[in-house]
Amino acid sequence: MANIVCYGEILWDVFPEHRKIGGAPLNVASRLKSFSNKVAMISAIGDDVPGKELLEYLNSNEINTSCIQTIKEYPTSEVHVSLNEKGSASYDIKYPCAWDKIDLHYDAENLVKNADAFVFGSLVARDYTSKNTLYKLIDVAKYKIFDLNLRPPYYTKDLLIYLMNKADFIKFNDDELFEVSKYLGSKYNSLEQNLMFVAQQTNTKHVCVTKGSHGAVLLYDNKLFYNSGYLIKVVDTVGAGDSFLGSLISKLLNNSHPQEAIDFSCAVGALVAQSEGANPKLSDSDIETFINPL
Repeated sequence: MANIVCYGEILWDVFPEHRKIGGAPLNVASRLKSFSNKVAMISAIGDDVPGKELLEYLNSNEINTSCIQTIKEYPTSEVHVSLNEKGSASYDIKYPCAWDKIDLHYDAENLVKNADAFVFGSLVARDYTSKNTLYKLIDVAKYKIFDLNLRPPYYTKDLLIYLMNKADFIKFNDDELFEVSKYLGSKYNSLEQNLMFVAQQTNTKHVCVTKGSHGAVLLYDNKLFYNSGYLIKVVDTVGAGDSFLGSLISKLLNNSHPQEAIDFSCAVGALVAQSEGANPKLSDSDIETFINPL
């Protein structure tokens, strides 16, 4: 099994009726761990009850928390989530919070240096402290996986271009791909052309674009692989893309064929979208039955 480190936000998603543990890197870490990979999280919490509950969750799921810092001056992150009638989410991300202030520690560098892959997003770079730490960790990572996860107004064109040029693997949704392609000067209109354009411009061999209910397309070592999606009734889309990415990374790092990897990952993303919250428990048999119902 692979050894992966995830860096960035850990938080509570606060819905009108309930709250759930979330944050894209945490969601990716949770899904990776559910497939028996070795997973560590680098982040920060406040010295408060919500922070202690996040730590309990991670520890109970056997995710390494040795590099999660407790910062007394800032609260544990809470994000207010609203869902539209189609289950699509919008987010109110409070600033500043504990994960904005992740300091660089030797232990974290060591963790990343010895991992098979390092997963990060763009949101954690909204504050100088955590951004500076991210840049230092990227420089020691073997295989760098960038999940854009764009949340206005917390990114800039220059930031995205810098991180894409550092990455070995980039994951977009379709809207993000078209936005970023324009930054890079693309004149193309099709998804595939823009995917290939971004890969060439950033010298990235592995790029994946999710297309909501219409599946995903994966560029892997100069070949495109497709999945056209699965029929589901969406409950909420929170965390579906994160579970998709965690599943895809797990399959690819453990040497599955890219077609099998994308089919499996789209199924996991769909199952999460038809469940409540970002991290529903899914067994291998649940996933297999969903892909190939008897």
